[in-house]
Amino acid sequence: MPMQTSTTTSPLFSATLRPDRSLRAAGGWIGLAAAGLLGLPFLVAVPEFLLPGILGFAIAGGALTAFSVRQARRARLIEQITVWPDQIELVTAGPGQERQMRRLDPKTVRLVLTRDEDERTMAVHLNQGAERIEIAAFLAINDKASFARAFGQALRKARQG
Repeated sequence: MPMQTSTTTSPLFSATLRPDRSLRAAGGWIGLAAAGLLGLPFLVAVPEFLLPGILGFAIAGGALTAFSVRQARRARLIEQITVWPDQIELVTAGPGQERQMRRLDPKTVRLVLTRDEDERTMAVHLNQGAERIEIAAFLAINDKASFARAFGQALRKARQG
């Protein structure tokens, strides 16, 4: 009986991207508590500052609550990018949205980087005809540069293969 062989193709590049989590709501809550402790003696000593002080802390608490909810939702975003020898797969998923997959031809896609005056990578786009797709939008600036470098090398390999 002849032996069967199977061929498996491994991707040239694969990355699962998640939002930058450098901003923490906990730091805001600690700052609000510290400001409250430092401001409490002034509010007690000068009663006419009591109502504006409480109002200011209520607004700051509401803003921090909204920021915390937004960060929690944003943390569940996922963008998966895979470069195969014959196609690019972009998969996006997030809370409350259906998983979306797009397939692009690496031979017709152009990688376009938007840079600022200091040559930092601000945005990474894929252009295919008139269509422009931004990828890695939620990464930190330093992460975008290293991602674009690795993605660009894989895209070059896919075009040559």
